[in-house]
Amino acid sequence: MSLERRRFLVAIAGGLLAAPLAAEAQQAGKVYRIGFLSGSSAVASRRHLEQFRLGLRELGYVEEQNIIIEYRWAEGQQDRLPQLATDLVRIAPDLIVAVTALSAMAARNATASIPIVMVNGGDPVTLGLAASLARPGKNLTGLTSFSPELAGKRLALLKELVPEVKRIAILYNPRNPLATHGPKGMEPVAQTLAVQLQPLGITGPDDVPTAFLDAMKGRAGAILVTADQVVNLQTAQISALALKNRLPTMFDAPVFMDAGGLMAYGIDFIAPFRRAATYVDKILKGARPGDLPIEEPTKFELVINLKTARALGLTIPPSLLARADELIQ
Repeated sequence: MSLERRRFLVAIAGGLLAAPLAAEAQQAGKVYRIGFLSGSSAVASRRHLEQFRLGLRELGYVEEQNIIIEYRWAEGQQDRLPQLATDLVRIAPDLIVAVTALSAMAARNATASIPIVMVNGGDPVTLGLAASLARPGKNLTGLTSFSPELAGKRLALLKELVPEVKRIAILYNPRNPLATHGPKGMEPVAQTLAVQLQPLGITGPDDVPTAFLDAMKGRAGAILVTADQVVNLQTAQISALALKNRLPTMFDAPVFMDAGGLMAYGIDFIAPFRRAATYVDKILKGARPGDLPIEEPTKFELVINLKTARALGLTIPPSLLARADELIQ
């Protein structure tokens, strides 16, 4: 094959490989810089990041090519978020992706001008982050995982699973302004179900064994775990201690079943990261975040871990089995 022929084929191949990116590129040669602020860790967020990067790639953004992501991880220490947000603002990114409401609040306090895309945040209106879901206003938009009726629904499902239970321990992070409303919001449903609630605060890994000791002393018959980035990092320890103490568990999202939880009801906390990429794309194209409606969750899944049920000696009622979206064998 002649040298000219080889050069031609290489050029064609290169053009074919570059075509998808070229077609999607927002500005030729432009490299965007975005901040990524999370109260969790890179290890715990691996699957979330995979979906976020996939969403970006589908829209023509490839990390270290035409987009640079500056990551800031609080590693479960939520009091670090304000400083991490300030660090991000100093580098003047094109926008900031904030995971959960606490990160969004830290980012909003650090800047009133840099666009913020919230992922899996709580109620942004109650927290003062948005004027409304339809028209957030100012510099924040994104996706919320907040649905006020979910806490009571989880409580009812747990009671259906263990109808004889009289007391349920609620594991939550008392430093999370939204999580603190969780136990209070469940009280009306708890009264209807004739169960008592035992709120137990968790601010780090050392609190988990103490919480279980308190739950056992209080004769709790089941554990309900509220979603929070501090609490989420402890799901393996929580699941192990629940199994050791033969306590059924209810988690906020199916993703926590990987750690051995018994049951979960809620949204898929991973899928919104792929969707968040569309908000990043719109803002980088010039859309104002305050004009982009904040998306609410529309799909909820019930997942039951039959392996954990067998280990606990529990028989899952047919009514729950029939409604489950997934059964883990």
